[in-house]
Amino acid sequence: MALKYAVIGLGQFGTAIARKLSERGAEVLAIDNDENHIERIKDEVAYAVTLDSTDKKALISQGIRDMEAAVVAIGENFEALLLTVVYLNELGVKRVIARANSPQQRMILDQMGVTEILSPEDEVGTVVAERLINPNILSFLQLPDDYEIVEIVAPKGVIGRTLDDIGLRDKYKLTVITIKREFDEEKNGQMCKEQHVLGVPSSNTVIEESDTLMAFGRIKDIEKFIDINN
Repeated sequence: MALKYAVIGLGQFGTAIARKLSERGAEVLAIDNDENHIERIKDEVAYAVTLDSTDKKALISQGIRDMEAAVVAIGENFEALLLTVVYLNELGVKRVIARANSPQQRMILDQMGVTEILSPEDEVGTVVAERLINPNILSFLQLPDDYEIVEIVAPKGVIGRTLDDIGLRDKYKLTVITIKREFDEEKNGQMCKEQHVLGVPSSNTVIEESDTLMAFGRIKDIEKFIDINN
């Protein structure tokens, strides 16, 4: 069953996210108050609806509560973005991801308790879509022929196991390039956690809970590895 996502605000940024999610097999509800934007995307997503996202009843009518996540990508009207975020939180949407166009907007969203904030200057639709579908993936580099180099939060199913025991190459056709691990360090008289690269890991390296894996392989094999071990 396809995961359901809402993308609210279909400028260039929101449209790129909606298209990529749809390409990855997600069921996308695209929302904008401009009918021209809806016409442009309607044939590429499951549902495209012209409505005002600051109308709480209109959001409810579209089944917004059933979404796995909602991306609020409204670019020009920050007041509308804020009100939309408030309504989505009130309606209990599982994940609310909001766009910020400036450090000031990011600060306001942060103060509102929004934990996932996007900056179009730093993000592209492909990356956002990948992170939505696979929250374990922190970042990735697309390569030709469906290969990627990805930064993955260690799935719970591999914690406490060695790379050899996991069978990354034989079972999943993946190669771990390196591992980033958290260490306790003292800075300015205070203890804090810092991530360091372990270098090239050996087959008997044990995965720890705070580890981030840098892996190379095909997209489908990376997704299989995450799905099986989550």
